[in-house]
Amino acid sequence: MASSLTKDSASTPGSEKTFFGHPRGLATLFMTEMWERFSFYGMKALLPLYLVAPGGMDMDAATATAIFSIYMAMVYLLAMPGGWFADRLWGPRKTITIAALVIMAGHITLALPGKAVFFLGLVLVAMGSGLLKANISTMVGHLYDGPDDPRRDGGFTVFYIGINLGAFFAPLAIGTVGEKVNWHLGFALAAFGMALGLAQFLLGGRHLSERSSVVPKPVDRPELMGLLRKAMLWIIAAVVFYGVTIATGVYTLNWAIVPITIAGLVIPIWVLARIKRDKELTDVEQSRMTAYIWFFVAAAVFWMIYDQGASTVALFGKNSTDTSIFGFDFPVSWYQSVNPVLIMALAPVAAFLWMALNRRDKEPTTVVKFAIGLVITGASFFVFLLPLSMAGDGEKVGAYWMVAIYFMHTVGELCVSPVGLSVTTKMAPAKYASQMLGVWFLAVTAGDCTTGLLSTAGVDLNKTGVVAMEATLAVIAGIAVYMYRKKVKALMGEVN
Repeated sequence: MASSLTKDSASTPGSEKTFFGHPRGLATLFMTEMWERFSFYGMKALLPLYLVAPGGMDMDAATATAIFSIYMAMVYLLAMPGGWFADRLWGPRKTITIAALVIMAGHITLALPGKAVFFLGLVLVAMGSGLLKANISTMVGHLYDGPDDPRRDGGFTVFYIGINLGAFFAPLAIGTVGEKVNWHLGFALAAFGMALGLAQFLLGGRHLSERSSVVPKPVDRPELMGLLRKAMLWIIAAVVFYGVTIATGVYTLNWAIVPITIAGLVIPIWVLARIKRDKELTDVEQSRMTAYIWFFVAAAVFWMIYDQGASTVALFGKNSTDTSIFGFDFPVSWYQSVNPVLIMALAPVAAFLWMALNRRDKEPTTVVKFAIGLVITGASFFVFLLPLSMAGDGEKVGAYWMVAIYFMHTVGELCVSPVGLSVTTKMAPAKYASQMLGVWFLAVTAGDCTTGLLSTAGVDLNKTGVVAMEATLAVIAGIAVYMYRKKVKALMGEVN
C-alpha cells in the first residue's frame, strides 16, 4: 500500500516521519494488524467448510457450527486474560510478540494432518488471538498525546482500514488455496501471513511508543505464584476428568463442547454481576452499569446472528447457492470477503450521515442506533428465509441472496459495533476503565456460545423455523430497546 511519508516537525516515537499525517508507528501497527487479520479471517472463512468437507473433518453441519461458534467465542473470551498479561506481566509489546508466535504455531499445527493436532491448533490460534486482540489497539492509543490529541480518532480510522484490508484479501487467498488446492496448505498460508505481520512488527518496533513496553501494574511474586497454583489445580482436574472419561469409553466431543459453551455464557454474567455489586462504585457509575446491561444483552443477540454469517449462512452458501457469476466459478469462502469490502465502502457513508444529522440536531442516540442495528440484523434472517424456502427442493439459488444478507449484516454492524465500543469506554466505571473493553468482547462470547449450545443440542440452524425464531428474537429485542430508550437514556446520565 502506498504510504505518505513526510518530514514533520512534531516528534513522534522513534522517528520524525509520519504515516498519512500520523505517527510512523501507526504504519507498523497497521501492517501488523492487517496481516494478523489476514490469518484470522482466512481461518474464519476456511474453518466451517473444512469441518464439513469429506476431505476434511467430515462432520455434520450442527457439529461444525458448534465448533466454529466455540472457537469464535474463545477468541473474544480470552481477550480479557490477554489484557491482564499485558497490564500485569509482559506489557503490550511483548504480549503481542508472544501472541503472534502462538498464532503461527496454531496455524502450523492445523497444517498437519490428524484430528488431535487439529484441535490443538484451534486452541493455540484462539489463545494467541485473545492475547493480541485488545493490546494492539492499546498500542495505537500510545502513539498519541492522550485522548484529546486531534489525530487520535483519525488514527484509529486508518488502523480500522488495515483490519478490513486483511479481512478482505484473506478469503480470496487462503480460502482459494484451502478449497481448490489443499486444506492444510490453506492453514499454512495463514501461518505465513502471521509471520509477515510479526516480522513487520519487530522491524518497525523502533517507531512505537516506549509506553508499549511498560508493564502498568506489575504482578508481585506471591500473587503470581498463587495464580499459578490455581491454574495448575484446574489443569490437573481437567486432565483427570477427561482421562477418566476417555479410559471408560464414554467420551464424546460433547464432553468438551458443552462445558465450554456453558462457561461462555456463565462467565459474562458473572463478570457483569461482579462489577454491578461492587460497593466502591458511585451512584452514577451504578446507574450507568444498569444501562450498560441493556447494551450488552442487545449486542449478544446481534453477534449471535451476525457470526452465523460465517457458519450457518456460509454452509447454506456451500450447499445451496450457485457460486458462479458470468460463467466464472468462485470458491464458497469468497463470500466472507463481502462484509469487509462493504465495511470499507459504507463506514465513511455512515460517519457522514451521523455528522450531517448531528449538525441538524437529529442524530439518533446510541440507544436508537442499537435498536436500528438489531432490527436490521433480525430482518436479514427474515430475508434468509426466502432462499432457504426456494432451495428446499434441491435447487440452487443465486449468489445475490448471500450478498443481500451480508449487506444487511454490515449495515447492522455499523450501527452496533463502533457505537458499542464507544459507549463502553464512555460508561466504564473509573475502577474498571481498562477492563471494560474485555467486557464488551464478552457479548460476542455470549452470542456465539448461545449458537454453539443450540447446535450441540441438535438444533438445525439451517431450518426455516429456527431462522424465523432467531430473526423474530432480534427484531423484538430491537423494538424493546427502542421502547425503553428514554429509561435507558436516563440511566446513562450525561453520556450520549
